[in-house]
Amino acid sequence: MPQVVCQGAMCSCTVGSAPAMLTVTSQQVARVGGMAIATVMDFATGANLPPFGTCQILTAAASGTPTPCAMVPAGPWQPGSMVKKITGMTALTDASKLTCGVGGVISITNPANIVLGTK
Repeated sequence: MPQVVCQGAMCSCTVGSAPAMLTVTSQQVARVGGMAIATVMDFATGANLPPFGTCQILTAAASGTPTPCAMVPAGPWQPGSMVKKITGMTALTDASKLTCGVGGVISITNPANIVLGTK
């Protein structure tokens, strides 16, 4: 069963060298264990997700010179919860992915939360 994703969840990119911690800014009403639940709208570079270290694609394009991640989310996260909405926004689940315009795919590696039933 998919799990809802909360503030502090860990994410990774298929072409990044380091994980990143998710910051929830889309809503502050719904919480699990005191942590805000993320929605599919928590996808902004910097505000919600810091860079994922060095980007393999950009490094290859720079002839091997290590190049920092310049994440360009093609958001929002997809697909999100099929049953749970928070203030009109779809709750983010650990099965969701976020495509980066540079070429990577971002996923949730540790949702920091509880189980959410889906249909």
